Amino acid sequence: MLVDERIVTLFKRNAHHTLTYWSVFFSFGLCIAFLGPTILDLQCQTNSTLSQITWVFFAQQFCLLIGSSIGGIFKRTLFSALAALFVSALTISVIFAIIPLCNNVLLLAIAMAVSGFAMGIIDTIANIQLVTIYQRDSAVFLQALHFFIGFGALVSPLIADPFLSETGCGNHTGNETEIVLHHRNLLRNSPIAAHNINESSLPHEGGESTVHYAFWIMALINLPVPLAVLFLMYREQLIPCCPGTPRLLDKDELAMENQQGAEGSEVEQKEHAAGGHGNIFSCCQNDNLRGLPVSFFMIHILGGMVLFMTDGIVGAYAGFVYTYGVRPPMSLPNKTAGYLPSIFWAAITAGRLLSIPLSYRFQPVRLLMFNLAGAIVTVLMLLIFYTSTTFLFVGTFLCGLFLSSIFPCMLAYTEDILDYQGCATSVLVTSAGMGEMVMQVLVGSIIQTKGSYSFLLCGMIIACFGFIFFIGLLLFHRMHRNYLTGTTKKSAMVEEPATEQNGSAQPEQKAEPESS
Repeated sequence: MLVDERIVTLFKRNAHHTLTYWSVFFSFGLCIAFLGPTILDLQCQTNSTLSQITWVFFAQQFCLLIGSSIGGIFKRTLFSALAALFVSALTISVIFAIIPLCNNVLLLAIAMAVSGFAMGIIDTIANIQLVTIYQRDSAVFLQALHFFIGFGALVSPLIADPFLSETGCGNHTGNETEIVLHHRNLLRNSPIAAHNINESSLPHEGGESTVHYAFWIMALINLPVPLAVLFLMYREQLIPCCPGTPRLLDKDELAMENQQGAEGSEVEQKEHAAGGHGNIFSCCQNDNLRGLPVSFFMIHILGGMVLFMTDGIVGAYAGFVYTYGVRPPMSLPNKTAGYLPSIFWAAITAGRLLSIPLSYRFQPVRLLMFNLAGAIVTVLMLLIFYTSTTFLFVGTFLCGLFLSSIFPCMLAYTEDILDYQGCATSVLVTSAGMGEMVMQVLVGSIIQTKGSYSFLLCGMIIACFGFIFFIGLLLFHRMHRNYLTGTTKKSAMVEEPATEQNGSAQPEQKAEPESS
């Protein structure tokens, strides 16, 4: 059988919860991917320069980081977790609907900041809930969870593509300090206009933009997600005015009830002792972390740094590959370059789908090693064949494929190392969000000052740093394993004399009545 029956039974038992958490990650994917292909139309809509519109990425990712950092406070009860997911998913639909009304970059940045905060809450709660439900079997379900990010991120550019402007309103002057270059021929013989385009955008040349229809379509597509969360709250009898009907367990679920209950209470005790999966601030303030080895903390730090780098690549690549495609030496038509983000997210979707059976067959650490090495080789090949349009599309697909499962694999790997103690989930989610925020702004600024080739060079450097941090994580994993082995031996040596003393005391107690 491809999947263990125990895994299937676990899924059946928690199917409604699992499917709901997967669906909210579809909302996350929708919201994270639409900025890349629509950034030029949004630049026209807000009458801003590219350097100004780039800060919209920062606003979204910064608030995503804040939402990820404090999202753990909503996991205290099932009601608070589901209520937070419902409000967050509904907020994303509302933001999609009002984006066409944002006629300046400040309003757009505020809207994206609100959506980023909602995304951060979704990211933390959904990951924590699945890890809490499935524990050591969570790797398969986390891969599926992050597949839905890729699925939503794939749908978003495909919806936007038919409504993208043919020409945009940015300009291309041949000046390597300008990022987005669309009207290459328009200003080639006009130095005065070329000077002005660095200060502001040109009026839209292709008529009124229709990209607002794409945002309204995405708002409607996302609307069933908060309704699904609301239905789960109804099923769990968490809506006071609408009590639901208790669900009966089948025989397989009943057979697992006692086993899962015992494991769950043990895990709850461990979480209480070492901070559990709360928000990152409560983790840092936990008094029970004192006395733990350096390896315990370094696993958190290095795991977070790996995701800081790899998720930073995902954010930067998805955000700027379209911009890179329309610039020399590629100089692709806008519509053709618009397929690059879709291909990237399609690869991430396919990779996460493929990783579901692979995570069942292979240890997360092996998948991590393979994916990190593959990402480095792919970016290196993109650097070598930087003038090849064909390899740009092929490399974009391979890059998305290798980066796709790094986050869920790292989450499963570190939680397993730490025996589901500590704050690995909160630290990793926060680090990933911080990486996307920082790398998008950093890479965008470097492209603007150094030219388009620096886009791939930045990706190569970031990927190499990620691999170095991963090697460090492997070393501290070994140190932590040796520490745990030594602690177990010491506790066993302490228990043996106590057992011998109890054993010798029992015969003496039995002999006393005989002497009397």
